[in-house]
Amino acid sequence: MFSMVVVGTDGSTRAGLAVREAIDVAKSQGARLHLVAAYSTSQPHWEGIQGSARVDPVDLRQVAESVLSRAAREAADEGVEADFTAREGEPAEAIIDVALECKADLIVVGSKGMSGARRFSPGSVPDKVSHRAPCSVMVVRTE
Repeated sequence: MFSMVVVGTDGSTRAGLAVREAIDVAKSQGARLHLVAAYSTSQPHWEGIQGSARVDPVDLRQVAESVLSRAAREAADEGVEADFTAREGEPAEAIIDVALECKADLIVVGSKGMSGARRFSPGSVPDKVSHRAPCSVMVVRTE
C-alpha cells in the first residue's frame, strides 16, 4: 500500500501521461501526491513553455510552478490531495531528493528516453531514478 506518491513533470504531453497514472495510483490507494518539476536555463523545454505560462520569461521557477499548479488542480479534480515542488537543477536529482524528503513509497516517471537504443543510456531521467530511488519506481510507457 502506498501513502505517498511522487511524480515528475515538465508539463509536456508525455509527462502528463505519467502524472495521470500517478493520480490514478494515488486515488486507488488513498495516497497523497507530490508533483516535482526541475527547471534550468540549460533546459530549452522550459523556455519553450514560458509564453503559455503567462509569467515573466526570466523567472523559470514561476513557469515550473505554473505547470505544477495545473497538475495539482487535475489531481484535486480527482479527489487526490497534492503538493508540489519546483527545484532548480537536474530532473532526476530533484525527483529523488523530494522522494527522500517526503518519505515516498512510490515514484512515477515517464519512459521518455527508454525506447530503442536510448533505453540503454545511463543518462536518462527514468534510468537515473530507477537505479537510485529510495523506494519503488513505476515507469509509465509514454512513447
